[in-house]
Amino acid sequence: MKKLRLGVLGASRHYGLRVATPLRDSLLIEPYGIASRNSEKARDYAEKWDFPVSYGSYEALFGDPDIDFVFITLPNHLHLEYIKKAADAGKPVICEKPLGLNAAEAAEAAAYCEKRAVPLMEAFMYPFHPQWRRAFEIVKSGELGRVMTVSGTYSYTNKDPGNIRNVAAFGGGGMLDIGCYLVSASRRLMEAEPLRSCCSMVRDAEFGVDSHASAILDFGGGRTAVFSVSTQLFPRQEVTAHGTAGVLSVELPFNMYADAPGRVHVRTNIGGRCVETEIADQYLLEFDAFAEALLEGAPVPIPVSDAVDNLAAIDALFRSAESGGWEPVARPRGQA
Repeated sequence: MKKLRLGVLGASRHYGLRVATPLRDSLLIEPYGIASRNSEKARDYAEKWDFPVSYGSYEALFGDPDIDFVFITLPNHLHLEYIKKAADAGKPVICEKPLGLNAAEAAEAAAYCEKRAVPLMEAFMYPFHPQWRRAFEIVKSGELGRVMTVSGTYSYTNKDPGNIRNVAAFGGGGMLDIGCYLVSASRRLMEAEPLRSCCSMVRDAEFGVDSHASAILDFGGGRTAVFSVSTQLFPRQEVTAHGTAGVLSVELPFNMYADAPGRVHVRTNIGGRCVETEIADQYLLEFDAFAEALLEGAPVPIPVSDAVDNLAAIDALFRSAESGGWEPVARPRGQA
């Protein structure tokens, strides 16, 4: 089978840390080109991570006919701009989350790519892991009854002033970086969209980005998601779905080891059990699924509308943090 040649925008730590190694095992993808605004940095990165070609500008990568699709790893505030430039070049895009700074940007990106028939997907890797596929199967089976509450937390410690996640102008802060995972998982476990949101948020005095947040998503009928996010706490990740007939927890929901089995803990009135899933690299599964869709001319595995819906809920959380009350979740209309 033909391998698709991947071009990466941005010599990011994320690609090297999470994506480069698993893609060496891909039967569908050849990491081909890396682009940076600094040609020397691009050359060094290409040598380190085995890219045959480096580019001293993003435009040079877009202009290379050998590039089949692109992965955008740039800071959040640049996502919309370079999604559009990739679409103008006819390059399918997988873009690091979040797709934009807000739902309006995500909707604009979606409409822009749709008009040009360019596939676009937000790079959420966790749904591809077997542990989550099994968790969703259990929820859909009805074993938990009706899921009424999803609870979770995600935190790490980042006090580096030079880190893009601590730069407000770049779209930094905990909610867009890791809160998006909890919003996404809540929506998937509830199998519904939230109607309104409420959030208490603390902004870092030095960086100006949100460093702590406690949030509620109201799905109606007494169904809620409750979670906390922080970039200044001890690292922790947890997601639990509470149903009328049982409880399900994913042990390591997002930042998962690539060399260990997934574990989903289930408790019902007949007792508890731990469901182990096979060892897998969620990034390899994500990229291969995207590449397979391109090769088959099929829809991308996660529709871009999901990114818009996720950011719509996050927008409401930010508005609530400012207003001090409940805010409706409103989905924007896209622009072409």
